[in-house]
Amino acid sequence: MKEKRKVMDEEKITGFFDSNTVIKGELSFRGAFRIDGHFEGKIFSEATLIIGDEGKVKADVEVANCIVRGELQGTLKAKEKIEIHDKGKVVGTLITPRLIVEEGAFLEARCLAGEGISSQAEGTE
Repeated sequence: MKEKRKVMDEEKITGFFDSNTVIKGELSFRGAFRIDGHFEGKIFSEATLIIGDEGKVKADVEVANCIVRGELQGTLKAKEKIEIHDKGKVVGTLITPRLIVEEGAFLEARCLAGEGISSQAEGTE
């Protein structure tokens, strides 16, 4: 069932930066959004952010869910869940009620995870 949910989230992608895209600025979106290119700045959404295998994000991020397959540097606040896949690399601060780190992932971060953390993910600076 876990694998089925993961596939379902990715099938509902409403926005996408491909591997040849480089953007600096602020990003907000509705529906799942996938980044396979480079992004630097701030990201805010009530939906799911997917950082693809080739994605490199240097940002302060506030989302409902985040799936990391590429690289993320910065502060990541997720109201529901963060998944770091086996080829994912995260450096920074993570705040979320649920944190899933697959074997092989790289994680160098200050982590606040567990029940009751969602309120901190909504308002912590």
